[in-house]
Amino acid sequence: MLGFDRKAARYTLTSVGVVLLLWLIFQVRSTLFIFVLALLFAYLLSPLVDLLNRALPLRTRTPALALAYVIFVAVSAFVIMQVGATVAVQARAFQQDLPKRIARFEEPNPKLPESVNNFKTQLVQRVREQLTEGAGDIMGTVAHAGLKFLTFAGELIYVVVIPILAFFFLKEGPTIRNNILAMVEDGSRRILLEDVFADIHLLLAHYMRALVVLSVATFIAYSIFFALMGVPYGVLLSAIAAVLEFIPMIGPLSSGIAIVLVAALSHSHPLAVLVFLLVYRIFQDYVLQPYLMGQGVEVHPLLVIFGVFAGGEIAGIPGTFLSVPVIALVRILFLRIRKARLAARLAAPPPTVAV
Repeated sequence: MLGFDRKAARYTLTSVGVVLLLWLIFQVRSTLFIFVLALLFAYLLSPLVDLLNRALPLRTRTPALALAYVIFVAVSAFVIMQVGATVAVQARAFQQDLPKRIARFEEPNPKLPESVNNFKTQLVQRVREQLTEGAGDIMGTVAHAGLKFLTFAGELIYVVVIPILAFFFLKEGPTIRNNILAMVEDGSRRILLEDVFADIHLLLAHYMRALVVLSVATFIAYSIFFALMGVPYGVLLSAIAAVLEFIPMIGPLSSGIAIVLVAALSHSHPLAVLVFLLVYRIFQDYVLQPYLMGQGVEVHPLLVIFGVFAGGEIAGIPGTFLSVPVIALVRILFLRIRKARLAARLAAPPPTVAV
């Protein structure tokens, strides 16, 4: 006769609950992405808020939050006016100049082998096909994923959802954390949850701030190099590369292809540009990025590649953007749970041996 196994029933209910939770997350992934962006935006502003909160002799964080938002808006407006105007002018000039550059690039060069001239012809035909299919310009061809992300993010900013949510995260974040911890009784599980929260806090703080620094560093380095080499539309190309730094792997690859193509069409030392991009990528991936990210965001490159493609299949550009922090979060949970189990085993009394 079959009996009722409470342990098996508990495991079964837990598995069903996890599956339902994952299904619910998938169904509301668009809304969840908005909240995640707001949380990351809050982590971006949190150092400034903490600094102002210590400087202002007030008991609440609200004045510091309001002043931080004013400073952020002022700095953003200044950057947009200084850089955005140049980017817009160069974008219009590039769109008008693109057909002429394609025609000059297509002309056979008697100094080059026939195979190279044939490759140039095939490349031009491919570019023209993409243009006639509605790509708009070469940037839309090679960085389509990045531009979709920009459009989506811009729509969210216009409706002012993300800053409002970020305001509540900054204001009520400690309260939300304490309320969640209060739901767990004192003991090993609460200690584990506190450790996980601390690791997640450091992870998101390092990740978001590192992305911003990497983006700014990319813009500055590219702008200086393009100005020295005489690459046309340098500010436009640098701005595109800086924004696409927020998309792991796919973003830098797309911007690199676009930059090399523009340099080739303009006869602006494409080989030197390619070498610079490779050297800068090695420096950023193996020196600057590990230093900024810290140990909490260490993810194996194979996992990054898997996460990028898997995230793109599941949720498109948002999934690609969140692939690295999600994998890092899973890694944190795995390491913390394993550490807690090992500590519990070591703390357990040794088994008694019957004589």
